[in-house]
Amino acid sequence: MVIAAEKSGIDLFLPELYDIVWSLIILVIVAVFFYKFFMPKFNAIFDERAARIEGNIAKAEQAKKDADAAKQKYEAQLSNARVEASKIRDDARAEASHIISDARSRAESDAAQITANAQRAIESQQQQAMVSLKGEVGALATALAGKILGSKLQSDDVQSSMIDKMIADMDATADKK
Repeated sequence: MVIAAEKSGIDLFLPELYDIVWSLIILVIVAVFFYKFFMPKFNAIFDERAARIEGNIAKAEQAKKDADAAKQKYEAQLSNARVEASKIRDDARAEASHIISDARSRAESDAAQITANAQRAIESQQQQAMVSLKGEVGALATALAGKILGSKLQSDDVQSSMIDKMIADMDATADKK
């Protein structure tokens, strides 16, 4: 214990020189052993992880590029679909207006034809009524003339010419009014 008594204060905590040397030798041996055997394995593991991370980053970037390309393609298709839908709507409206105008023109032509047919039917009925009326007026006029004269008109020719003359006079009088 004499050695311990000689040292005092801070010297108590400082190791001896041979302890330092042997500790350094052991430290160097451990460091060389660690550097020679463990360090390559750690480096390989770190390199593998770094490569895997870089690969994943590259895959993520490629996936992002693919997603962006797909999004642009989708947006282009959507834009084309909107343009096509707009064109189809415009075509449908044009077709509808064309169909409406065709239907309107057919309806107008049908109405004009029906009106013309009705007008011809009315004129035909009017002609029939006039012919019938002329015949009845002629018969009445002949009967009246026979009563006025007191006898029947003898010949059919005289009767016909008299009826025609009376009808012509009535037509002339009706036209003047």
